[in-house]
Amino acid sequence: MSAPAFSPYQRFVVALLALLQFTVVLDFMVLSPLSDVLMKSMDISTKQFGWVVSAYAFSAGISGILAAGFADKFDRKKLLLFFYIGFIGGTAFCAMSNNYVMLLSARIVTGLFGGVIGAISMAIIADLFAVQQRGRVMGIVQMGFAVSQVLGIPAGLFFANNWGWHSSFWMIVILAILIAISIIWLLKPVTAHLSIQLHKSPFLHFWHTLQSRRYRTGFAATALLSVGGFMMMPFASVFLVNNIHIHHDDLPIIFLCTGIASIVIMPIVGRLSDKVNKFSLFVAGSALAMAMVLVYTNLVPVPLWAIILLNMVMFVGIMSRMVPAMSLVTAIPAMSDRGAFMSINSSLQQMAGGIAAIVAGAIVVQPAKEAALLHYPILGLVVVGAMLVCAIFVYRVSKLATDPAS
Repeated sequence: MSAPAFSPYQRFVVALLALLQFTVVLDFMVLSPLSDVLMKSMDISTKQFGWVVSAYAFSAGISGILAAGFADKFDRKKLLLFFYIGFIGGTAFCAMSNNYVMLLSARIVTGLFGGVIGAISMAIIADLFAVQQRGRVMGIVQMGFAVSQVLGIPAGLFFANNWGWHSSFWMIVILAILIAISIIWLLKPVTAHLSIQLHKSPFLHFWHTLQSRRYRTGFAATALLSVGGFMMMPFASVFLVNNIHIHHDDLPIIFLCTGIASIVIMPIVGRLSDKVNKFSLFVAGSALAMAMVLVYTNLVPVPLWAIILLNMVMFVGIMSRMVPAMSLVTAIPAMSDRGAFMSINSSLQQMAGGIAAIVAGAIVVQPAKEAALLHYPILGLVVVGAMLVCAIFVYRVSKLATDPAS
């Protein structure tokens, strides 16, 4: 049976959520290419930079937990707008930071609001799209990750190289304001879930969601899904500049080509996810990602074209894991629990990522500002181990999604 086509309004919602995802992902991802500049300009150590990354993750996790009990009590459009405006304010705070403490505080504020946006978006997708459509939706929305590399990161690096790293965050603020205006004027209220509420208190609703064994399996799978990215990405540019001897001016072309590869593969993976076994597709992506992580983290200085090729293949594998896994996870919660489930899910994912960034910052060491990053191969082994454990939980999620009684 062919998957149902999107209506014009559904196509608009997909585009809007993809753009929104682009800004939220870019806000996090831009730290990676800017890491070398930030660490040198603010005299930040690898451990401190790990905390900068983790501050966002932990505050996002706490925010999601606090919001979980209320997530199904309001119009999802209003919730989305509230948290997105707060995210814009936090990003502006990042742009105004001029020392480590200010930057750390700004990431905490940004995480308090930005960490819940993905959960609300997933709940909106689950409300407005049939299961047979969600693979395509996830493929497009997750392209925000890829587009942030194709357009956002090169643009952010261009701004940073010409007007200072602060301008990279101002770029995100301006774009996000335009998207917020579109949400206000064009997105319809999302309220179908309100008619089937059980009138539990927010705390009881949160506790009911957390107690479900089915839901906890989904929480574990998505938490582990984020570990690899949080471990490797924060120190990517530090590794490329100081270990592989890539010049700062060449970083944009690396991220650009990697993003183009992801943009090409994401719609293909999304369509495949709606047509073939999602877990099998996840396993194939994981196998490719693990192989490339081991190659990448053990690299010695190689030509620029080789780095570009390796990055492209590695990110194709990483992103090919995300789409089928998240499509399976959205099939687990009942409509009345989707907001709470997605909030808790996002929170635990962020917290796991925050712990991963701290662990990564403790594993890798840069003895001096211009010195090579040490222990990166060990980090690669840890990432591969996390991917293997993740596969076990995603397998369990696939069983729950296809057989609710399992």
